[in-house]
Amino acid sequence: MKKNSLLTFLFLLTVLSVKSQSITGILGAFPPELVLLESEMSQKKDTIISQIRFITGELRGRRVVLAETGVGKVNAAITTVMMIQHFKPREIVFSGIAGGVDPALAPGDLVIGTQIAYHDFGQIDDAGMHYWATKNPFTQKENPIKFHCDSALISKALSVSKSLKLAKVERGNGSFVPAVKKGIIVTGDQFISSEKTTRRLLKDLNAAATEMEGAAIAQTCYQQNTPFLIIRSLSDKADGKAKADMDQFYNVAAHNAATLVMAVIAEK
Repeated sequence: MKKNSLLTFLFLLTVLSVKSQSITGILGAFPPELVLLESEMSQKKDTIISQIRFITGELRGRRVVLAETGVGKVNAAITTVMMIQHFKPREIVFSGIAGGVDPALAPGDLVIGTQIAYHDFGQIDDAGMHYWATKNPFTQKENPIKFHCDSALISKALSVSKSLKLAKVERGNGSFVPAVKKGIIVTGDQFISSEKTTRRLLKDLNAAATEMEGAAIAQTCYQQNTPFLIIRSLSDKADGKAKADMDQFYNVAAHNAATLVMAVIAEK
């Protein structure tokens, strides 16, 4: 083999090897949000880094790394940073539950995040909440107030959701196939169980759902140039019955979010 041909062959081999080793990161806040995903993985290997457990393996024909963030923005940011630094995923997908803000949605329905925003970062005065943009401490540039999920991942999620078989949701008025829609997901370090607050989040941010980790993951991925997608299944409507509804719908919501995430992972 001529020298130039050999160099070309070695270069292509290296490119193919790197491509074959690309890995997708999957995050969830609670163990039930990840139990289905972990159970479907093969060739699993545990790695503990700074007291965070990462599980690598294969899922639906793809290499993945799975991790539980814990609840809240700080926990989510720490785990996301560790995952990016140590595993260099080509993308990160979050699977979990949320409270519904969009009045058209009910417990069990799913939201594919298009934009992710903080609802508790800014200034509060007598006039209400004034939302601030976060800032990259190195560049000193302001981040967007709403972080955009990766458009290709959104398209995949919407596409696979059309034919995906999700677990039915048993509500007081019958058994329902969950609705799936795209929308804005907002994040704060509070469990929302207030109709007044949900009305504000709908009015101010046009939110479809509210949770406690997404924007921290979104900001980390944005600043580290890592594509991301947040998928949430509603466990409640973030109103006065939120805690009771969460107890009732938690498991089916977590299961359906994970089912959609697996379908996205499997999509070539």
